[in-house]
Amino acid sequence: MAVSTQEAAPKPEGLTKYDITGEAMCPHRVVLEHLTSRWGVLVLIELLDRPYRFSELRRAIGRVSEKMLTQTLQTLERDGLVHRDAKPVIPPRVDYSLTPLGREAAEQVRALAVWTKDRMGAVEEARDAYDAAKRAQG
Repeated sequence: MAVSTQEAAPKPEGLTKYDITGEAMCPHRVVLEHLTSRWGVLVLIELLDRPYRFSELRRAIGRVSEKMLTQTLQTLERDGLVHRDAKPVIPPRVDYSLTPLGREAAEQVRALAVWTKDRMGAVEEARDAYDAAKRAQG
């Protein structure tokens, strides 16, 4: 069996294709999933504006259950992206805000959301062309 003597190309800095699409759950891939989850995106974008109480955040996002919002906030808090500030008052008051790391991530997520909104026309055109081609084949 012949063995190649070529040296492997050095890995580029940053993410490699395997890091993003590989089957192994690399730690940064898990965080990426948290950031880009359905509710994670909306929580991060909403918290860019200001801190929110839980019920305010739920209303601002809309259509999210208490359970899902709680889980999302806990996950983002664990990742160091969201700060939970529980005030010892009656009734209890809990405010959620972004940490500096969370603000950085939220700005990136918002940029993707803005790009998506701005490019929706091109996406719809591509979908129409794809659907028409499928109908013509079929």
